Amino acid sequence: MKYGIKDRKGNIIPVTGGQDKMLEFLYCTVGGNIALKGLTAPLVSKIAGHFCDSFFSARLIPSFIEKAGIDLTEYESGFYKSFNDFFTRKIKKDARPICMNPDVLVSPCDSKLTVYKINNDSRFSIKGGDYSVASFLRCSRLAQRYNGGWFMIFRLDVSDYHRYMYIDNGYKSKNIHINGVYHTVNPVALDKTDIYKENVREYTVLHTENFGKVIQAEVGAMLVGKISNHHQKHRYIRGEEKGMFEYGGSTAVLIIPHDTVIPDADILKNTKDGFETVVKMGEKIGIKKG
Repeated sequence: MKYGIKDRKGNIIPVTGGQDKMLEFLYCTVGGNIALKGLTAPLVSKIAGHFCDSFFSARLIPSFIEKAGIDLTEYESGFYKSFNDFFTRKIKKDARPICMNPDVLVSPCDSKLTVYKINNDSRFSIKGGDYSVASFLRCSRLAQRYNGGWFMIFRLDVSDYHRYMYIDNGYKSKNIHINGVYHTVNPVALDKTDIYKENVREYTVLHTENFGKVIQAEVGAMLVGKISNHHQKHRYIRGEEKGMFEYGGSTAVLIIPHDTVIPDADILKNTKDGFETVVKMGEKIGIKKG
């Protein structure tokens, strides 16, 4: 299926990025595949993470801002001591207004969103990645509880805001960490590898006031040092920061129970037509089912 992105007005967003040629080499050539085995090792990702935490990495910031087209007026001003310090910068409170209507499902992060219905024994093919809910969670019993619900994939580019929030009031269980190897979430990679089985990921069950027991998961990507969730068991409010990703493109997932949510029609249509939809943190993406 052809890869594409649309905004909420239905406009097609051009897909650009200087990293595409490198990713074509890594995922589409024999030599690149050999190099990829080393690059996706957790040790390599940790080394890259240490560099991004160092003072020396700060020199990368100006060119990154220019190439990614980042609007710094949306973010809190300050001195960035390292690239990761810049990458995990905080956005101004009024830059991402949170819809507080309890009947509205909101996006946990800035991202490109696709939404899929969960059926018995269904497998999801997303830009070449083929997996089931059970293999994603590595728990068949838990996965069975979400038959008939929704699987929502929020793909973050490196230029996106990399902090994420809680979607509703409620309380959460402890985080479940699943080890793996790191891959980029660029569409080139998604055509060549089953990314959601390969990547390190962490998930928790959110006991929400309005949408039942929602699973929220975070997926690490190539050269991401770690997924940084702030809490284990915790009582939270809608809009409270849940955590952040360090350097690299990353992904968040919401798994929604059956008969609780109706996703917005434009997002469902875009997904059906092979497009991701640009959404912002706190923005409406669905409504509570009657």
